[in-house]
Amino acid sequence: MPDGFPRRRDLAELVRAPAALSVPGDAIAGAAATGTLSARTAGLAAASVCLYWAGMAANDWADRDLDAVERPERPIPSGRVTPGQALTVATGLTAAGVGIAALAGGRRAAAVAVPLAGAVWTYDLWAKNTAAGPAVMAACRALDVLLGASAGHLRAALPAAATMAAHTATVTALSRHEVSGGSPRLPTATLAATTALAATVPRRPVSTAATSGALAAWYAAWFGAAQARAAADPSANRIRAAVGAGITGMAPLQGALTARAGHPLAGIAVAAAAPIARLLTRKVPAT
Repeated sequence: MPDGFPRRRDLAELVRAPAALSVPGDAIAGAAATGTLSARTAGLAAASVCLYWAGMAANDWADRDLDAVERPERPIPSGRVTPGQALTVATGLTAAGVGIAALAGGRRAAAVAVPLAGAVWTYDLWAKNTAAGPAVMAACRALDVLLGASAGHLRAALPAAATMAAHTATVTALSRHEVSGGSPRLPTATLAATTALAATVPRRPVSTAATSGALAAWYAAWFGAAQARAAADPSANRIRAAVGAGITGMAPLQGALTARAGHPLAGIAVAAAAPIARLLTRKVPAT
């Protein structure tokens, strides 16, 4: 067992630190949809990152016995992080996420952050290995978008929240086979869903449709190519790579939604997180 607090690299691996680059775009897309994109959005995005990291740490704490068999290289089964340390990190980040949300957005933000935190823990402790797993994880992303929208009318952000939820459901469905592999049918089905999802993003006015359409096409190519490879060879490695692409590929989709809401430059900035995340996940895995 490690002495004292874990090393920074081990903590980064525990919380899948680079994968958090897929998170701020939720808050930005939500705020853009409600016309409330402002400095406070940065605080709400930070809260989302804390809750995402909390979920990753809680996931490894909950899966520590299974990981000892299937993924012994992970921080807990490898002995680099103790279960107690992982649980402490998860609870601390959860409290930080809810607290930051309240500070940045007041009661309205806290009213979304609390059920978001509950959904994250529900997934990790119960839903993950049930038929409800993809739906609960999708709800987490939808609530993340609504957290960014909490300063405005949430109804305006529901289409963006539904889009991110649908994407998340496909990634979660794939993730269930990233250790054992699967059949070509699953990545073929999720590829079809990805293509349809990308086609729904661009819309008028023309001034933003060009940017949102280009970013949606980037998303479809980014995630779609990995799914196509997994459909041709549904081995565990290919499916795991598709899951990773689905996580990093959220940024172009979030960027497309942000551009669609009338903020094309912000959308491009959000999408730019994707290649950075892919580079960083070569050092610290996203899954």
